Amino acid sequence: MRIWHLVTLAALVAPRDSAAQQLSGMVQAIPVVTRADPTATRSALDEGYLTQPAAMGHVMWKQLQGIATLNFEGLTLKRGELTTGGYGEGYVDRRHPHSYVHELLAGVEGARSGVSASLFAGRGFAPFGSDDPMVRPFEKYPVNHHLAQILERVVAIGAVRAGPVIGEFGVFNGDEPISPGSSPNFDRFADSWSSRVTVLPVEGAELSASIARVASPEVRVGHGLDQHKASAVARFDRLTNDTWHYALVEWAHTNEMTRGITTTRLGSVLGEGAYCRAGTIVAGRIEHTDRPEEEPLADPFRTPRPSTDLSNLGVSRWTTFTVSLSSPPVRTGVLSARPFVEVERVHVSPGTPAGIFDAVLRYGSSSMWMLTAGIRLHAGMMHDRMGRYGVALPAMAMGTAGRAAASDSMPGMPMPTAMPMSHSAADSRCAM
Repeated sequence: MRIWHLVTLAALVAPRDSAAQQLSGMVQAIPVVTRADPTATRSALDEGYLTQPAAMGHVMWKQLQGIATLNFEGLTLKRGELTTGGYGEGYVDRRHPHSYVHELLAGVEGARSGVSASLFAGRGFAPFGSDDPMVRPFEKYPVNHHLAQILERVVAIGAVRAGPVIGEFGVFNGDEPISPGSSPNFDRFADSWSSRVTVLPVEGAELSASIARVASPEVRVGHGLDQHKASAVARFDRLTNDTWHYALVEWAHTNEMTRGITTTRLGSVLGEGAYCRAGTIVAGRIEHTDRPEEEPLADPFRTPRPSTDLSNLGVSRWTTFTVSLSSPPVRTGVLSARPFVEVERVHVSPGTPAGIFDAVLRYGSSSMWMLTAGIRLHAGMMHDRMGRYGVALPAMAMGTAGRAAASDSMPGMPMPTAMPMSHSAADSRCAM
């Protein structure tokens, strides 16, 4: 029942005076077909499903805000989404379905003497790493999802902004969800923390560094392996009515520890970019990420949760090259449909320590392909960012097509945080 307390908390910011409010909402879904050749069955698999079905909303009233993202993958992706190399929350070589309550937060923000500040609480992302891959240019999530983000926790996040510098600090429960409908372990709230500093050097660009201490994420009651995490991210994003330039480079590192002793070191380096003109989007991604290997269950795509011990079978190292091509959107009223295709070349090699993991025994090969085709369907204004709240959310660079990121470059003149996506961005032919 405590999860409904979060719903009530977020609902409290809903304004009674419609003239004073700003409100945005969106629904989305992506029907896809994926071929993985080979995958964990040592053969090719072809699967189709409805992925990323979600509803998003954002309401502002004076200094108060509410944010909600409901994700329905628990209904459409119970077996997980075929993603060779992916792992997390008891799934391997499949992406796990996300929690029904992906984000549900309420917050307040204000400004005085050239400094703005905000405080948000609810369920969502800890202030760490990069944006959720859901709002990035690829349908398939990268291997490093659980190294580069800390998601679906009960959080309390304070943020302060002075000119081009943003500082965030948050506390949260360390345990990750054990199923889409599971409630967080509220008894563990504030046993973990993270912090992120962001600098906005020029319009559309940002540099950030994060650290986190996460207590026993894979064992709900605690006493499992802890994680010490670090991340550095450089990002550029500029959108106009007819063009889009986007680039992201990130480094992430996680030490898994017990009683202060490091048992496993996991690293990741990722670079991705996208260019759009006249509605056609071309994107590419390169990734080099370590993955901890665990003994699978009878289902080769599942691993035990909670873990049966505090060790693993070794570390594998994944190198992926992904190319995506999206056609211009087809719009009918409020509905937008954008067909796309993604091709991914995957290579896996022994990591450090290699342990007893053998890619050829599991997959039949150390090099694999994934091909995905689908249609991005959405109606309304999608969040252009996911994982930042209040004054920690930089304004989107809109060129001459929309609002300028004035508050990013004018110290001493803090402005209220804008909606997650402006109407100008929603009207762009290059908006995702």
